[in-house]
Amino acid sequence: MPTTRIHLLPALLANQIAAGEVVERPSSVVKELVENSLDAGARRIDIEVQEGGISLIRVRDDGGGIHRDDLALALSRHATSKIRSFEDLVAVRSLGFRGEALPSIGSVSRLSMTSRLSDGEQAWRVDSDGDHFSEPTPAAHPAGTTVEVRDLFFNTPARRKFLRAERTEFNHLEEVVKRIALSRFDVSFNLSHNQRPVHGLRAAAHEVERAKRVAALCGQAFIDSAVAISFDAGELRLRGWIGLPTFSRSQSDMQHFYVNGRVVRDKLVAHAIRQAYQDVLYHGRHPAFVLYLEVPPQEVDVNVHPTKHEVRFREGRSVHDFLFRGIHDALAQVRPASAPAPFESTLPEGTPPAVAVRAWSGVGYGRSASQSHLSLAVKEQVDAYGALHPPVPITPNELQRATEPGIPPLGYAIAQLHGVYILAENSDGLVMVDMHAAHERITYERMKQAHEQGRVISQPLLVPVSLRVSEHEARLAEEHHGVFAELGFEINRLGPDTLAIRQLPALLCEADVTQLVRDVLADLATHGGSARITEHLNEIMATMACHGAVRAHRKLNLPEMNALLRDMERTERSGQCNHGRPTWVQLRMDELDKLFLRGR
Repeated sequence: MPTTRIHLLPALLANQIAAGEVVERPSSVVKELVENSLDAGARRIDIEVQEGGISLIRVRDDGGGIHRDDLALALSRHATSKIRSFEDLVAVRSLGFRGEALPSIGSVSRLSMTSRLSDGEQAWRVDSDGDHFSEPTPAAHPAGTTVEVRDLFFNTPARRKFLRAERTEFNHLEEVVKRIALSRFDVSFNLSHNQRPVHGLRAAAHEVERAKRVAALCGQAFIDSAVAISFDAGELRLRGWIGLPTFSRSQSDMQHFYVNGRVVRDKLVAHAIRQAYQDVLYHGRHPAFVLYLEVPPQEVDVNVHPTKHEVRFREGRSVHDFLFRGIHDALAQVRPASAPAPFESTLPEGTPPAVAVRAWSGVGYGRSASQSHLSLAVKEQVDAYGALHPPVPITPNELQRATEPGIPPLGYAIAQLHGVYILAENSDGLVMVDMHAAHERITYERMKQAHEQGRVISQPLLVPVSLRVSEHEARLAEEHHGVFAELGFEINRLGPDTLAIRQLPALLCEADVTQLVRDVLADLATHGGSARITEHLNEIMATMACHGAVRAHRKLNLPEMNALLRDMERTERSGQCNHGRPTWVQLRMDELDKLFLRGR
């Protein structure tokens, strides 16, 4: 093969190569142009597209505008007003800063840009047709900037043929606008397609107005089933809405996460959120959320991907733990009511609400006559956890409070339906409770808390298990010896690439211990820690809780049913069972009236 000389690429070809990274489809153009408008201080952005954005994209804003002498410079590569030094680069506060968007877009389209400074007397316009741009000419335009992009990929037919149908391209474009609109409540957004209005979103200054925008973009069902979250730790702040586990999705299509106002899709963030939902979400389902994370700009690197969808945190583990704790605690606080139940004063002083779980006559944790098929091992495990938290007796007065003011959130039981559901009356109407699912969650939370407060029971192995790993993994096992010991493992390093497992948690005696250790080491290498053993323990405890919970078709009397309702009111995550199913539903009086056509 003949040797070719090194040469500089022509400017147009260099811009088209950059466009391959930045401009994938019309939605990519809209993203870059709208982000430029936001960086310019716009408070109103109008987006008009035709044929899915293929033939026309027009973005108009009321921002600060561009100086006449800077219009042509804005279409040159690596020209930007957003950074001036390396110090600015390591603490980026703007959405765009590479200086590649406009020249990349201009190299694959017919672009025109008209702008007027907020204090300027005259607007100016510059045009580009792919390989060169005109001198600025006077134009009529209000303060702000308008960018028109016509005939996208007209000079790169190979790229144009990969575009999809008009409807598909517009769906992608609309999704980009929705994501950006969720990030800036202080800005008005208007989107039209083929001269037909699609979205008209006014600026939202108050929390109620912001919730309305979220409902308009994500659906009223989401906001009705969401929990507002506000969590701070040091310089980290987390705000937004998280969907209840019962409002889950088959796809991860309603997950909006922002870091300092920037839309991101990050593996570390996804892992933390998945961990927070791990024992309240039905298997194979995805949570819905709109979350905003604020971190010091110098603690996050946004310059790791051309489209800036990915970020890198300087203290990734701290951010992971912060997100997990904030979401996990918010979900744990979702109970039938936030106020303490009126009977709570009867508990012993200092008893934690999640621990003070009551038992009812005839129903024990793993000791019911209807559960005699349970194996002895499971009974002993359940009984061991139950013995750590003796039941609180029910006072006779509690059963006579239905006529007194201050009815508990779940009310008082009135009947049992087919031995499966408890029917209760509260101040809002009718409450229906799946008694097995509810008791399963109560038992599971008791087991978890007892495990956290007590010492993990370990079981020595008669014959140690030898495990071959890489030298890096062997070093990790040696460095994190304390982590394994805290979880009930005793692991020694026998050689450069050999480990010996001498002791493991008693609850994991039936598990594939070698695979579990390998997975934990992989987590330690990726995340600096591992929740895999805890997850496995939680799975076993969830199974035990399911077997230990009161079974369907078992008749309960009113004291037993009322005791279960009171337990639910003080138990964390009592709205879902261990498998993500709802444990109770409320039918308000107006909903019941509609069923019977009352008031017509």
